[in-house]
Amino acid sequence: MEITKANEETVNILQELLQKNYDAEAGYKQIMQKAENTVLKQWLQDKAKQRSQFANELDGLIRNLHATPVKDGSLLGSAHRAWIDVKTTLSSNTDEAILEECIRGEKASVNEYEKQLEKVSNFSDVNNVVYNQMVSVKTALNTVKRLEDISK
Repeated sequence: MEITKANEETVNILQELLQKNYDAEAGYKQIMQKAENTVLKQWLQDKAKQRSQFANELDGLIRNLHATPVKDGSLLGSAHRAWIDVKTTLSSNTDEAILEECIRGEKASVNEYEKQLEKVSNFSDVNNVVYNQMVSVKTALNTVKRLEDISK
């Protein structure tokens, strides 16, 4: 079955969010390996699992709209992970550098979700999933900010 024109924009939005979650999951897994603090490692692992769950939810929504989901993250996400490698290697405090990057990444995710949420208001099931994921990302942002404050 072909995707209808009415659903095309929604599918594109969901594809973008899906890629962002693939990128976030890969990023969390990568920096988890570099983290020194066990509490931080566990938090990063939990966030990687959460982003995998988000990706699965988005994948399902895309399939329900009769489209084929993207399979992996973006080129920009790969470049950002390479930058994180360099930054954490050069940093004297790896955990602090990790927390700074997490804050930056979570802020970008919140902004992306807020921007995309406005565009999917016509589809209640899509809107609900995107909204709930956005709330979870905002909670993660607040948590990582507290973790950064504690680590200083």
